[in-house]
Amino acid sequence: MKAKINSLEELIAALDQDTPLNLEIQTSILCPYGIVLPVGFSLSGLDRERSILSFSNSDGIALTANNEISNLNIQTKPGNRAIYLLSNQADLGTFSLSNLSITGQVQILTRSGTLQTKLIAENIDIVGCDARCYSEQPQKYGVNVYQGAFTVYNYNSQPDSVIQATLTNISIGRKGAPVIGSGLFIGGFGDNGGWVLAEQVSTADIYSNGMIPYGQPNLITAAVFIGNGAKIKKLHNKGVATTYGVNDMVLDTWGQVDRWLAEKPITSYGPSGIGFVNFGIVDSFEAKDKIETFGLGARGFNQYDGTINQAVFHSIETHGNGSIGIQVSKPIGSISIKNDLITHGAVGQSLVKGVLLSLPADGLSVKPNGEIKQLNIAGSIITYGSGVHSLNIEGGKVNELAIKGEVIAEGKNAVAVSVTQQGKTSLNQVRAISRQGIAVLIEKGVVTDRTDLQARGDKGDIVEE
Repeated sequence: MKAKINSLEELIAALDQDTPLNLEIQTSILCPYGIVLPVGFSLSGLDRERSILSFSNSDGIALTANNEISNLNIQTKPGNRAIYLLSNQADLGTFSLSNLSITGQVQILTRSGTLQTKLIAENIDIVGCDARCYSEQPQKYGVNVYQGAFTVYNYNSQPDSVIQATLTNISIGRKGAPVIGSGLFIGGFGDNGGWVLAEQVSTADIYSNGMIPYGQPNLITAAVFIGNGAKIKKLHNKGVATTYGVNDMVLDTWGQVDRWLAEKPITSYGPSGIGFVNFGIVDSFEAKDKIETFGLGARGFNQYDGTINQAVFHSIETHGNGSIGIQVSKPIGSISIKNDLITHGAVGQSLVKGVLLSLPADGLSVKPNGEIKQLNIAGSIITYGSGVHSLNIEGGKVNELAIKGEVIAEGKNAVAVSVTQQGKTSLNQVRAISRQGIAVLIEKGVVTDRTDLQARGDKGDIVEE
């Protein structure tokens, strides 16, 4: 049954009915306190322009089970929850959210006692939010993660507890007016229980700023964060993804993503903000537009833990000191870059697993225990900073290497190609140039193939120690 709602009094009276109703908001209604949507009730607006439900002093709408909210403008204070769960029964049924404009957090967080939940969300636009005040946070790799403006979080550790989610066209924040905290946050309780399973997730534009103080090493956010316990078949970023603050990753996963496609630019402006960082299991990732970072220690792509089978990048460019273009610390499959990999910085501080370290802004670094099966670069690797390395195989391995362009080090005492610490790679057909340093440095490293290697360095073409 449908009930047309024109006032707060009518809304409260309708919520008190025993039979589930579809409450259709006809106008703008201000609520001085939050409301609870009983089991089976739905809430909709006549149209989003005039159907506005606002909450002046509290959280907004509490869901219980089998609820639907659609075609509404919902407004709370940015630090409050506009939509959240208020139930721990075993089966919450299906929650459906569609065509909503929201100020405040959407928090679908299940707790102990809840084993089954289904969430369908489509065309959700979160205008403003501050998601920093919630203590339920993932903790791993030396850091905690702030929740997001749109949060799906299974906080029940039981191995048979599952949220099944389908999220379509989620937009968060505005250019120059990001939400505070993370943007889209999807996570389970941990590695052994509390799952979020999603066949499909798609986003429009996302802008976020964690507001984390500089020098705070153990707290991060992300425009898109996929926590451990989350398994996603297809993740499609159709819009831009941009972060502005300290330790603000743009795309970050601790979980599992089968196919990840980013259509538009991935941009980080703050210190230690990484364009794409993977601690989880990713089968394929493709960035069809550039990854660009501007902050101190803000790297382009980092493979810290887990693995990735195939990664394809349009281009990567970093601007800050300590801002490595690509860093690989675990074995992965293939990396392809369709254009150039460029860094502009020199040595600077960068966040690594909850610790600030001093790092050179190398172009591509393969650390000990890191391995790339295939590395294909259609453009060039170019570094501009002093004392950096354009291609740095520092204890890791590259099994197959193909660079169509050049490997260029422009900075003072910069090395174009460095193979050290038992690192291993082919340099077949590599053209290495260092304007003010060594072109190729081999120090306790192994070069498996030097066919057609061309090296020209101001301080040495090929130096072996």
